[in-house]
Amino acid sequence: MRMRRKARLEERLAACAETGKLLILNCEDRHFQRAVEQKEYLDFEKLFGNRNPVVLEIGAGKGQFCCELAKREPEVNIIAVEKSSNVIVDAAEKVISLGLKNVVTVRCDAEYLEKYIPEHSTQRIYLNFSCPFPKKSYAAHRLTHRKFLEIYKKLLAPGGEIHQKTDNREFFEFSIEEFSESGYTLKNVSLDLHNSGFEGNIVTEYEKRFSDLGQPIYRLEAYLK
Repeated sequence: MRMRRKARLEERLAACAETGKLLILNCEDRHFQRAVEQKEYLDFEKLFGNRNPVVLEIGAGKGQFCCELAKREPEVNIIAVEKSSNVIVDAAEKVISLGLKNVVTVRCDAEYLEKYIPEHSTQRIYLNFSCPFPKKSYAAHRLTHRKFLEIYKKLLAPGGEIHQKTDNREFFEFSIEEFSESGYTLKNVSLDLHNSGFEGNIVTEYEKRFSDLGQPIYRLEAYLK
């Protein structure tokens, strides 16, 4: 079911953009393979006012994860990406209300990230409860499809990692296969995160909902040798 458009959405987006905490990255060329050839890299030092390590959350939702991560790791700069204006506005407003200096929200489709994120500049990529697109015909839309994994290779710094969480076992199994076929090595794979003894987990909005229903949470870390 499609989310109802928020009241005063354009006005709220503009207000967030004025603070510098929301970047609206529009790309007129919808052929992403051609569009990304013309780079428009973000200047992280100008954006954050420092040279701290940068991490990327793709599919930031309403911003609960990125805001908590920002508080736990103030020495890290966070780019929180979401393709929906109707959703990213909540994340941006949350970042602003909390006064977080080390988070910038970005409205952008994941296909275009390599146009804007400098090569090998990202220490970690977080994929929290991405849409599983359960129909096989939609597999190429999954954020762990090999098409996206090749993009992430260009964004990750040497030694960088991808951290994935999901409640969908079939999607998790698909992701493991895609990571392996794309040359990634896996570690810290969990089939029941909340009963694994893993420390430091940040519970997202979706995660709490699924966990409260008794559903296991699946998690992995992937890296390139």
